[in-house]
Amino acid sequence: MSEQAVRRRPDWRPGTVTNNGIRLATYELGDPMNPTVVLVHGWPDTHHLWTHIAPRLAEKYHVVAYDCRGFGDSDRPRKVAAYRLDELADDLYAVAEAVSPDDAVHVVAHDWGSVQTWEAVSRPRAQARIASFVSVSGPNLDHLGQFVRDQFANPTPRHLRNVLAQTMSSAYTGLFQLPVLPDLLLRGMGNPTVWKQFLRTVEGTPPENVDVAGSLRRDMITGLALYRANIRSKLMRPNPRITTVPVLQVVNERDIALRPAIYDNTPTYAAKLWRRDTPTGHWLPYTHPEYLTDLVLDFLALQTNSGEPAPTIERSRLFTEPRPLAGKLVVITGAGSGIGRETALALAERGCELVLADLDLESADETARSCKAAGSSAHAYLLDVSDTPGFAAFAARVRDTHGVPDIVINNAGIGLAGGVLAASDEQVDRLLDVNLRGVVTGSREFGRQMVDRGVGGHIVNVASAAAFTPSRSLGLYAASKAGVLLFSESLRAELAEHRIGVSAICPGLVDTNIVSSTPIAGLDADTERAQRDRLDRFYQRRGFTPDRVARDIVSAIERNKAVVPVTVEAKVGYRIYRFAPWLSRIGARQNVTG
Repeated sequence: MSEQAVRRRPDWRPGTVTNNGIRLATYELGDPMNPTVVLVHGWPDTHHLWTHIAPRLAEKYHVVAYDCRGFGDSDRPRKVAAYRLDELADDLYAVAEAVSPDDAVHVVAHDWGSVQTWEAVSRPRAQARIASFVSVSGPNLDHLGQFVRDQFANPTPRHLRNVLAQTMSSAYTGLFQLPVLPDLLLRGMGNPTVWKQFLRTVEGTPPENVDVAGSLRRDMITGLALYRANIRSKLMRPNPRITTVPVLQVVNERDIALRPAIYDNTPTYAAKLWRRDTPTGHWLPYTHPEYLTDLVLDFLALQTNSGEPAPTIERSRLFTEPRPLAGKLVVITGAGSGIGRETALALAERGCELVLADLDLESADETARSCKAAGSSAHAYLLDVSDTPGFAAFAARVRDTHGVPDIVINNAGIGLAGGVLAASDEQVDRLLDVNLRGVVTGSREFGRQMVDRGVGGHIVNVASAAAFTPSRSLGLYAASKAGVLLFSESLRAELAEHRIGVSAICPGLVDTNIVSSTPIAGLDADTERAQRDRLDRFYQRRGFTPDRVARDIVSAIERNKAVVPVTVEAKVGYRIYRFAPWLSRIGARQNVTG
């Protein structure tokens, strides 16, 4: 990102628009014959907020940014009342009508720019003048006021926690209501070097990405009027209205000012809403401008039918109903059957886009068809996870075709029973290549992509209860899965700073086809077949189906769990191995294959 961030400022074409005597400085890029995209900044920014985003948008669209009243080169009314949201919404309409008199405009807005755009799209005239709206880090204040009222009307512990968390995050808005003191504080913060360091400290924004106007200190102080003119009135007397304008709501899960819960009531008031939750911070246009640009381009492509979406994001994945995990790109290996298939179906129901890989392409295709029937986008691929170069090529293909995955589930695995001494070298090599090396390769290849993208992610590695349940008849299989478990715990520590979670899933006795295909070392063909049939019937009688494992995998992703024993015997075995390992060693002497 840093190499792209240091490029020079765009060659804006400056202009002006006047609304009720207030002069607004405008800046244009791109062909005016193309659909128009208006960019609206928040506090304490100017049109420079869009330095790293506008040029790419201008390749397909007519891009117009402007300095909102009180900021940059635009006029600065003295009265606080001049900064009410209705006045700011009028400014947006004035700009839209001046730069695109014949056609509705698309709006991309951040922070207070988003707040004022919500006011604009809630008006009846929006249906004719605003074609779509991308909202980043800025709520509708009427929605927020109603949200607070609803939480107190039903004061459950969760609702009260929501209000308390948002109150703490918004404490600075109370400070901004005071006279004199915030002005004095912001005189120091208004130094560009200090401001860039502040953004780096609070959310890791690279200083070289932050492009500010020379008027930063003055903009900060003048912009206090936004808080003083709107916060108390809107929160105390909310008037939420329904908008029919298509809205993409980008929710930053690490936003220092706005908690994700406050957006939960948006579907009540937005008739055409898409939501994208991402583990990023408040100043997304600075911190991850390429990522945000890709989201915007996909949304605009859907709204304008202007061709294919950006190559890094699948259109059908992004634009889904606002549900947990909705819109995430998920890669699953071993997706043709068992735990892999059931996990794919569970995530399809949650609105994920799925890349499904299996050694049996026909079975992966069947899973993909089932996911599509559930309303999800799914793609099947042939993959042998033991082929390291082939796996690396697959990961690159996924990145280039579908984008960097948000979630990777390394599920592919095989079994091997029987004594360690009886197994052939070929059996040992194949077992370790699939069960351990395949997991390592998948984690490394996709983990690098996630780190480079910089917006987090999650890796799930399917181990087994055998990882902590020694057995005389599963020694090699247990070794491969123990490797997966400790590898996952180590990788979790390594990737934590990049906000990439890693979970190890450890099922016990689960009725999947892995049992019927597991070789048993040291037995002749007939004895092996009889033993395998006996084990298969035992697992079937146990009756623990793979869809129950899939539920635990989804929970592990949502809650970022480190180690998840599945089934009663796995949970008991995990605790015995941790607190009374000598009992595990006694059990290992029993000839149990499971």
